[in-house]
Amino acid sequence: MKICFTIKKKCLNLRPNEQNPLFCIVSINKVILIGNVGKDPEIRYVETRPIASFSLATNERERALADGTKVPERTEWHNIIMWDRNAEFAEKYIRKGARLYIEGKIRYRMWEDRNAIKRNVTEIYVDTFEMLGNK
Repeated sequence: MKICFTIKKKCLNLRPNEQNPLFCIVSINKVILIGNVGKDPEIRYVETRPIASFSLATNERERALADGTKVPERTEWHNIIMWDRNAEFAEKYIRKGARLYIEGKIRYRMWEDRNAIKRNVTEIYVDTFEMLGNK
């Protein structure tokens, strides 16, 4: 079996073996999103560390399948979390409508609300990001 990875425009032809470090990776948690900010970031502090949270919308355009069936446009909303310097930047510069490129990790949390109902949330913890401009 031969696997091809494209890394920085170079294709590596790899054969699985114990000496190849890429095959020692147990798993990868990587999310890449390009979308529009849905609301101004909310800033809070855990001890002295700032945390920014806001929503980001990504869109899939309407399309037609091979059989002619139309698939309508779809918008997904993501909960974005930024820590430390990223949070400070978000507080100063990121506003509703801004277009962002985000790389990060997906995290799931569960908690009980006041009525003892279990709640779930999915969040994207940002590692790096870039502002692309407004809509």
